[in-house]
Amino acid sequence: MASKKQIFLPLAVLLGGIGAAVAFSAMKQPPEKKSEQVIHPLVEAKPIMVAPMQLNVDSYGLVKPKYSTELVAQVSGQVIAVSNSFVRGGFVKKGDILARIDPNDYEAALIEAEANLARASSALEIEQAQAHVAKTEWQRIKDNANETIPSELYLRKPQLAEKLASFRAAQASVKRAKRNLERTYIKAPYDAIIESRNLSLGSVVNAGSQFGVLNATSVAEIRLPVADNELQYLVNGGINADVTLTAQVEGKPVKWHGKIVRSEGVIDQRSRMTYLVAQVDQPYSDQRTALRFGAYLNAKINGKTINNAAAIPQHLVKDNRIAVLKDDQTLSFKSLSVIREYDGHTIVDAGVSNGEQLITSALEYPTEGMQLRLNDATTPVADTQLALKEE
Repeated sequence: MASKKQIFLPLAVLLGGIGAAVAFSAMKQPPEKKSEQVIHPLVEAKPIMVAPMQLNVDSYGLVKPKYSTELVAQVSGQVIAVSNSFVRGGFVKKGDILARIDPNDYEAALIEAEANLARASSALEIEQAQAHVAKTEWQRIKDNANETIPSELYLRKPQLAEKLASFRAAQASVKRAKRNLERTYIKAPYDAIIESRNLSLGSVVNAGSQFGVLNATSVAEIRLPVADNELQYLVNGGINADVTLTAQVEGKPVKWHGKIVRSEGVIDQRSRMTYLVAQVDQPYSDQRTALRFGAYLNAKINGKTINNAAAIPQHLVKDNRIAVLKDDQTLSFKSLSVIREYDGHTIVDAGVSNGEQLITSALEYPTEGMQLRLNDATTPVADTQLALKEE
């Protein structure tokens, strides 16, 4: 049998351990109770700017000349001269001689017509003198003629009318011969750029043969398609509105300013667009930034001006409402008067005030009057977040 020492020693150690554990447990203080804190959603906001705004309308088009002329020969003959400027892309001034048709036959025709005119003029003068003599003779003998009325033939009136008609026909022949001789010169009808040339030196042409095509450089026109619902933003349908045209020239953006001069007045059957026509004066005045025919342009047509309007990112508007942050850091919904959606923005003319804080952060379940916190960080939340999520 084990001794009493072997039995009571482990028991004493066990009891001592239990007592020490109870003592340490009694010395431990209970955790302090903390008051419950409410954390409000953190949001970003930016002020709304209310100011006068012009409602512009975007369009596009190709540059074309206002006047384009097909040069056609009016007389026949051989081309004996061609100007060095009469080449594709060449610039010519009004009245410049572009080509010459052999004039020899037409010079001879003019000489012959002038000779016929001289003979007709001489015959007319002789006949006028003879008619005067006949009239004088009749005046001398009429007292002995028992008041007899002289015949037209006696007074040589038919002969005089015949000579006068011949004279006028000779004048017309001279005029025609001069005109045909002048038509041997092919001249530019206005300041132009040569689009094409079809004949060369030595070519034989007939009346109606095409020499080439000229485009006037005085005025350029651009047909601008506009959707029917966009016309409401233009004053007087866009007539006389200023338009800004942009394109790339040598890799750099260049602007030109023009004016809408007319509307074509019909809806295109294929595009269902109304076409407005803009004009730009002297498109080739500066060769470095010339508005070249055939260029593709983007256009911005100046429209109506709204005295008090604001542009709000379109994704922040839901059911024509936005969420704003009030001075007491609570959320409030604002109903908007929307007049247009343009370029990713909703344009409104009522419902907001200048300086109001537009909430741009996403909120899970936004409600009227909910308490919020404004994020004062310098880096704003991206506008791509939705301020109003679907509930």
